Amino acid sequence: MSWFKRNKAPMAVKDEKKGKAPEGLWTKCPSCGETIITKDIEDNLNVCTKCSHHFRISARQRIDLLLDEGSFQEFDAGMVSVDFLEFKDSKSYQSRIDAAVAKGGSKDAIICGQGTVNGLQVELSVFDFAFMGGSMGSVVGEKITRSIERALASKSPAIIVSASGGARMQESILSLMQMAKTSAALAKMKAEGLPFVSILTDPTTGGGTASFAMLGDVNMAEPKALIGFAGPRVIEQTIRAKLPEGFQRAEYLLDHGMVDIIVERKEMKATLSRLLGMFSRKAA
Repeated sequence: MSWFKRNKAPMAVKDEKKGKAPEGLWTKCPSCGETIITKDIEDNLNVCTKCSHHFRISARQRIDLLLDEGSFQEFDAGMVSVDFLEFKDSKSYQSRIDAAVAKGGSKDAIICGQGTVNGLQVELSVFDFAFMGGSMGSVVGEKITRSIERALASKSPAIIVSASGGARMQESILSLMQMAKTSAALAKMKAEGLPFVSILTDPTTGGGTASFAMLGDVNMAEPKALIGFAGPRVIEQTIRAKLPEGFQRAEYLLDHGMVDIIVERKEMKATLSRLLGMFSRKAA
């Protein structure tokens, strides 16, 4: 009987490391599902090249996007939150503050300063969603209020770019008081006839929406930004009814008069410049 001779040579094994793409090379769009080279998205201002989905960007990126190069002067950068209640849930509030600061973006959930938009001086406040979900505590409210007061002193327009999960529960009633505090400061802007532009990005929710974010002379939003007070699930459970398609998205709010204009990221600075120019001519 003849026997087949078994080949003892080892099988070739594919080197997985050799053919593996570098981490972060590709990004999957959560809107259209396309997988796109990350650099292409970054070069497109962090907007999907296939469906124009607007990815979230950092506060520093937003400042660079809106202001003239080299014009930004930051104020109150050293202000940090204090765990005055010694609050603790799964972690202490102080450990959450320390972890957020350690990321290196900012020392609290907003960056405020002065700069120019095509030569026009403005006071700009930009939320940093990476810092505890852009939550609003005493420091955020104080920095916004100071920014508005600088606008009043210099007779400059004020701009707030919102990206917030709402009031910071670890500061209890003091975080809720920031809603009244910032709204009162904006009332002074209105009395003086100075323009305030509110830019709503994804997400703008909770106490921010219930106060300064919806008080703009112009409320401007990025496409499909989530904008609302309570979450859709909470609302459905409360009213015991199914919410309309696209509820709490920028387009729905535009149709119902809560947002004045939706602007794509690449057009944001130019549109802002035109709006501020219109207000300047009106004041003159």
